[in-house]
Amino acid sequence: MSGHRTGVKRGVLYTLLGSLLVLAGCATHHNAPTATVTPKESPFRVERDLRFSPEDWPEALFADLYLPEQQASATNRPVVLMVHGGGWQRRSREDMTWIAEELASHGYAVMNIDYRFAPQYTFPAQLHDLQIARQWLNRNATHYRLDASAVSGFGFSSGAHLIALLALVASSDNELNQPYGGPETALSAVVAGGLPSDLMAFGSGRLIRQFLGGEQNDIPAVYRKASPITHVTASSPPFFLFHGGMDSLVPFSQAQRFRDALQAHQVHSELYEMHLRGHVTSFLTAGDAVDNAIGFLARQNKD
Repeated sequence: MSGHRTGVKRGVLYTLLGSLLVLAGCATHHNAPTATVTPKESPFRVERDLRFSPEDWPEALFADLYLPEQQASATNRPVVLMVHGGGWQRRSREDMTWIAEELASHGYAVMNIDYRFAPQYTFPAQLHDLQIARQWLNRNATHYRLDASAVSGFGFSSGAHLIALLALVASSDNELNQPYGGPETALSAVVAGGLPSDLMAFGSGRLIRQFLGGEQNDIPAVYRKASPITHVTASSPPFFLFHGGMDSLVPFSQAQRFRDALQAHQVHSELYEMHLRGHVTSFLTAGDAVDNAIGFLARQNKD
């Protein structure tokens, strides 16, 4: 009997794995490029648990820094600032390890960071964390041979929200640049997966309410201010969006509306629509999306 149960479990596992493999190849790349650029693969090393927050910061924050190997004559490395998801209140940077490794293997330095969690810390605390991480890259660029003028962003879910907000705010004269942001925290391109672009569309769900510190009816201005779609301008950097077409947690319309806002301002964007996938499965089967995102980043750096 135990052997039968083991066989059943193994069969279920194989079925799930097979389904994931099928899903991984089922996507539509809207506004796909006519030519592709694929960076060469290279070995890399990782410096773990680097503290990037100031000594007087409310909470000590750390990052893992992935550094591709370079020859002595090589130019400084382009950088990706990476932010994990988790509803602004859980998970860790370990979730993004496999993506950080993929990017690093294609020549990108990757700073995979922590940030403070709600409900203990409410918006804009998390944006401030990203801004000081971006400042850390500027201060340490020479030491690690980083190209501080070629820093892109990569995030998923709430991490996509935060990295998009950082990029959009820094690219304009925005009050959210105070006191830690500004042009020196700008990003040259952004990859955002499962992006909640308009927080007004979610009502006062628990995660949103705890992140923003109140009900939408009581603080509508905060909900608008915390929404990336509010801050799109003609100066916004290019975006690569990937999103599950059957996402019920962050509906696909969030990506569509954000892409439309970018297009209205003539900002380049690409949308990788992952068919038959929800929020979590679009992350678990994001291999092809990540491959296309790497090509997108390579094209932006080349330009």
